[in-house]
Amino acid sequence: MPSSFQVLIVSYDQGPMQALAEALRPEGFAVVVAPPEAPALEEALAASPDVVVLDLPSLGEGFDLRAFLSAHPARAETAFLALVSPEQLASLDPTLGLDDFALRSATAAEVTARVRQVLWRKARVDARHLLRQGDLVIDLASYRVFVGGRPVHLTYKEYELLRFLASNPGRVFSREELLNKVWGYEFYGGTRTVDVHVRRLRAKLETGHHTYIETVRNVGYRFRPAGE
Repeated sequence: MPSSFQVLIVSYDQGPMQALAEALRPEGFAVVVAPPEAPALEEALAASPDVVVLDLPSLGEGFDLRAFLSAHPARAETAFLALVSPEQLASLDPTLGLDDFALRSATAAEVTARVRQVLWRKARVDARHLLRQGDLVIDLASYRVFVGGRPVHLTYKEYELLRFLASNPGRVFSREELLNKVWGYEFYGGTRTVDVHVRRLRAKLETGHHTYIETVRNVGYRFRPAGE
């Protein structure tokens, strides 16, 4: 399964939070659990998580939530979800700027749902319908494509070709296979059509820092997996 959004869980209580992380990962989230101290937290924040889950009961009264939120460099882009005890819930300051909260006793399924909700409200996208490969994000629900947050405008066939290749990272497809899978068996054009669409996709997607679609000599094309 391709990774979706990045989730950082900040907690001293590694056991229960690792269990929560294990519940989130099969849903397509890449999850890191870190204590609130530098440099561990700084390193985790440097990875630009999409959601930060704060386990407030484990962080204790010494953790300055307001200062943490105001100091976060990507406050506008990152969603913050707090896990709270019943006692903390009663005194939770609504002006802190949290995007949502849940009781720490909530099930993993409920917390997962909350994570999806804050993502939707923050980015107006549904994480269940995202295909993400590194900086490339394909919103399967709205047919939108982004590279490094930049929208990329594709024709329908360019989008379908990219979606098919990115859904099968690392696998090599011949031009004939791509014609059949993307254009359909009733298409009578030649394999040159695939070459033209790949060239257009590369021009729109690639900036020189990363190659998304590779040519496999004498065979066809493959989508280069993120991190390769």
